[in-house]
Amino acid sequence: MADYKQTLNLPETKFPMKAGLPNREPLILKRWQEENLYQKMRDNAQGRPLFILHDGPPYANGDIHIGHAVNKILKDIILKSKTLSGFDTPYVPGWDCHGLPIELNVEKKIGKPGKKVTAAEFRAACRVYAQKQVDGQREDFKRLGVLAEWDNPYLTMDFSFEADIIRTLNEIVKQGHLHKGVKPVHWCVDCG
Repeated sequence: MADYKQTLNLPETKFPMKAGLPNREPLILKRWQEENLYQKMRDNAQGRPLFILHDGPPYANGDIHIGHAVNKILKDIILKSKTLSGFDTPYVPGWDCHGLPIELNVEKKIGKPGKKVTAAEFRAACRVYAQKQVDGQREDFKRLGVLAEWDNPYLTMDFSFEADIIRTLNEIVKQGHLHKGVKPVHWCVDCG
């Protein structure tokens, strides 16, 4: 029987017949990291007009969910589009590392401050917990293919960041923009 396939002018491709994405995705991401793709994009964009997209930070508490994914992917699409349109698009991701949800999770593990642990030990445990959440979320965002300065994020728990907040609050007070009013009522459904 004749092999008619050899008589046809069929296109040839290096792409496999089956995508095998679960196996290929880690290889693609690894290649992007090895090639330092984000930095190459930034280097190629030197001297172009800047386009800054400020990253409203996700909370450093728990795994990412669909809202986090949509948020980061949309930002990534905008930034890549702007890069292709001739802009330099630095992207510094950030995380909000303060607040009640972190404290409640740490309380479940080590107890309330002042009872089983000192306030300083509790704050240190909160810092460790928040950093662990940041590390996990960062890896998840990388898996989504989001390109950013992942090694240099801003974290609200960085001491320099906290000092900047104090300095800024001082300026707000000096300029008379802080007014004393009715005290807020702090409450938590879990604290009872």
